[in-house]
Amino acid sequence: MIYIKELRSGLNIFKALSSEIRIEILELLAKNQSLNLNDLANKLNLTNGAITMHIKKLEESGLIEINTAVGKHGIQKICYLTEEKLMVDLQSKEIDNLYEVNMKVGHYSNYQALPTCGLATKDSIVGDFDDPRYFADPQRIDSQIIWLSEGFLEYRIPNYLKPNQTFKEIQFSMELSSEAPGYCNNYPSDIYFYINGQEIGFWTSPGDFGDARGTFNPDWWPPHLNQYGMLKLIRVNDEGSFIDGCRISDVTLSDIKLDYKSEINFKMAVDDKSKNKRGLTIYGQHFGNYNQDLLARVLYTNQEESI
Repeated sequence: MIYIKELRSGLNIFKALSSEIRIEILELLAKNQSLNLNDLANKLNLTNGAITMHIKKLEESGLIEINTAVGKHGIQKICYLTEEKLMVDLQSKEIDNLYEVNMKVGHYSNYQALPTCGLATKDSIVGDFDDPRYFADPQRIDSQIIWLSEGFLEYRIPNYLKPNQTFKEIQFSMELSSEAPGYCNNYPSDIYFYINGQEIGFWTSPGDFGDARGTFNPDWWPPHLNQYGMLKLIRVNDEGSFIDGCRISDVTLSDIKLDYKSEINFKMAVDDKSKNKRGLTIYGQHFGNYNQDLLARVLYTNQEESI
């Protein structure tokens, strides 16, 4: 994810996005994962000189990267996206620092799972389908996809704050969907989120998607199972709790009472509160459409500098 905290720091990116042609280039790369310059020029009916100019601006902005490869017709320049999500804070906030933790989806600290359920690494299924006992298998740490029809997954996020530092915002980003036997694109499920046992709200997943193969799914993953989810961003600060910018509750950081001594336990659940109880699936780096695991981000300030 490219995160722009201050508008001025994103000027190069905004300039790169000011061209409709460059937007089309990004759309093509998102759809095809990677393309060489000749392919892009042909798809957009541009000369090699024109496409090179646009590619250079996108590369300078950091939105794409270019690698060289040997092809049938000599050396080719292959273009691909550097990140798949761009977040911009329109309102400047006095945030002194932040840290990020990228956790494998199998690195949960507690769980409850009812069938249909299971988990898999990028190489194989862990244990057997629909057997919750394998959620305790040591190999589950390497899981890259986890699914359950009812229950929860809880993750312990490290707290690196020092005594003179204060939480300003905590964020979680992950790819999620519902859980249907096989898959079902129209299969709404209410997924609730908790921090340290405090409910912060829920999101209704529209379905368990399988109409197209997940971009990062391994070759062995069966086509009749769920393939991808939706990337969601949860934020909790002093103003409330939000998902993708939409308020999901009035719960604030003050309500959760986080400080430098606090444990941070993040839980997602489909339980008795869920009116639509149709499970959840979480996708890691090697499954789904987004090349990431569970990403936690903590934004904080130094107290002596905020006085």
